[in-house]
Amino acid sequence: MFTAIPLLTIIVITYNVIALLTGPELSRSIIEATLPSGAAWTLTLGDLLILIGIALLFLEIVKATRSRRAGMDHAMSMVLFVIALLEFLLVPACGTDVFLIITALTLTDVIAGFSVSLSTARRDIAIN
Repeated sequence: MFTAIPLLTIIVITYNVIALLTGPELSRSIIEATLPSGAAWTLTLGDLLILIGIALLFLEIVKATRSRRAGMDHAMSMVLFVIALLEFLLVPACGTDVFLIITALTLTDVIAGFSVSLSTARRDIAIN
């Protein structure tokens, strides 16, 4: 049952905890460095959440290629996307560019999951 829960749920919950408890801490700098080009580079907490979300999206797509319970996975991914979209639209603390990108990651998960399932189904039908 827990394998059907999308990995991106981790990022959505983490964002909610950080944003609702600490407020504007998402723009706090975590790492500051000067690149060899001389450019100043800063990694914020929001940027880190996005990077972790991208990694989890990759794992979620890999999971979709191996899942036998694709219907439940798709349904849970769709529910997560709807929740994230509603939060973006209705919760002031979630109305940020960081959360918009996280919402876009959940949408990408939904679309990629359906695409992987359809291509796998076509291949299975062609073999039989």
